[in-house]
Amino acid sequence: MSMQPPGAGDMELLRAAALIAATMTMGLVTGTFGLYANAIMPGLSRTDDKTFVGAFQSIDKAIINPLFMVCFFGALVFTGLAAVLHLDADNRPVLPWVAAAFVLYLAAVVVTLAVNVPLNDALRAAGDPDRIGDLRAVRRRFSESRWAAWNLVRALVSVVAFGCLAWALVAHGALT
Repeated sequence: MSMQPPGAGDMELLRAAALIAATMTMGLVTGTFGLYANAIMPGLSRTDDKTFVGAFQSIDKAIINPLFMVCFFGALVFTGLAAVLHLDADNRPVLPWVAAAFVLYLAAVVVTLAVNVPLNDALRAAGDPDRIGDLRAVRRRFSESRWAAWNLVRALVSVVAFGCLAWALVAHGALT
């Protein structure tokens, strides 16, 4: 029989739940970035200007939904919470992996908000593709190569962050 102080089991459950939530949301958002890098942007790059602008605008509108937003911001919040909950000395083997995941994913969030979202917003502001006079110029200003390059950066750092969280789960399991 384990002699844990009162409430220790509740704290352990909270630590585990935060770490699992961080890993799950990180995995989902990492998959999203990966799909953009591996399929969506390469597929769109092969389309004509009108199709590119219309399809990208449609995808951008559709992705702003509750599930994506919970995953996108939840990965950061849950990873930060998991780090804070693993600050005590008994849980220190988990902390470096969670902290690394937090910093890496924070970089992905910054890239998203500083590069990808402004490019998305500019393309949306161009208006309905049926009413745009020079679709080629709109597509060129969007700079799909810049968007795709920075998406690849956020995909790669998110993959590493996901790996760090997966290893943190292993380390957490070794402590219990």
